[in-house]
Amino acid sequence: MNLSDFCRRITGPDARLLPENHKLGARLICPEYSKSVQEVKTYPLLSQDRSFLLCWNFDSPGNLYATMMPSPENFCYHYSYSDGEYTQLHTHDYLELSYVVDGEFHQRILNKDVVFQKGELCLIDKNCLHQDCLTDQSGVVLFLGIANDMFTEIMNENSTPQKILSFLQSALLKQKDVQQFLHFRPSAGASEALDDSLLLLLKESYSPDSGSRYITKGLLFRIFRILSTQYDFSLSKEQKQTMNWIVFEEISDYIRAHFRDITIQDLVNEFHYQEDYFNRLIKRKTGLTYSAYLQQIRLERAEHLLVSTDKSIEEIADSVGYHNKGYFYKLFQEKYEETPASYRRHTR
Repeated sequence: MNLSDFCRRITGPDARLLPENHKLGARLICPEYSKSVQEVKTYPLLSQDRSFLLCWNFDSPGNLYATMMPSPENFCYHYSYSDGEYTQLHTHDYLELSYVVDGEFHQRILNKDVVFQKGELCLIDKNCLHQDCLTDQSGVVLFLGIANDMFTEIMNENSTPQKILSFLQSALLKQKDVQQFLHFRPSAGASEALDDSLLLLLKESYSPDSGSRYITKGLLFRIFRILSTQYDFSLSKEQKQTMNWIVFEEISDYIRAHFRDITIQDLVNEFHYQEDYFNRLIKRKTGLTYSAYLQQIRLERAEHLLVSTDKSIEEIADSVGYHNKGYFYKLFQEKYEETPASYRRHTR
């Protein structure tokens, strides 16, 4: 059973249907009741449940079925709507990802109408005003809500440099007064990978047991890994500037940690960008090519070792990645205008 089939099953005729006036109804689907009111949706579960899923099934024109999990008892709620109807304008006090399992999904975000196609995903910041549009088109949408402490934990524990994780942590969580969202589009095969991970997450939340919280956390790591490596997202000019600086810092840190034997292909493998991207980014930030920037880092390290250790010049040259002593002498003298031996005598 794939993700679409499972979503339709848990919101289908066999699910326990809540009464039309049930108090959960407004939390699952809140129709617009005022043009001026801005609701703030709070995290709906207990503190130990740090992520949740809300599934919407646009089963037929005018009929929307919804369920939320984890829940003490599985249920389904039905809402009858008119084509083009909006939900109430709202924000969240947590991060929300909406994923189009089938069909397409319409939202009005920061007063802009946005359409998301099958396999696409939207991540909405905590204070970003938006509404959902209910249309007569058949489809399935899955909302993933993540508590702030869970998201921070994912950021802090994920040691692999990844453009989206770093960007989200900096641009979404730290800029409290900035309203923004990210529209993700999959590369070839990416939506299938995300479908598989979301299906596992959905099943775990639908039938939880004592180990579900640990499994859920691992699946969230995997989902963000897929987003970081197999999805593209568009940014505003200001977001791109923030993003480029974050990525440059990650690349620079990686080069400094591996300068002895690093190659540009290592950067490609680690950060998943094309080779020319690194040259352009490093040139923009430092005025140097990748090769010149690496050379600068190596020579600065060699200079530090010359004045702070008793290692031989041959050992220092080899330790910073230069196996040809003559070439190392040539580069060092060009930068510091004297030989390594002379520099060591003058600075100790």
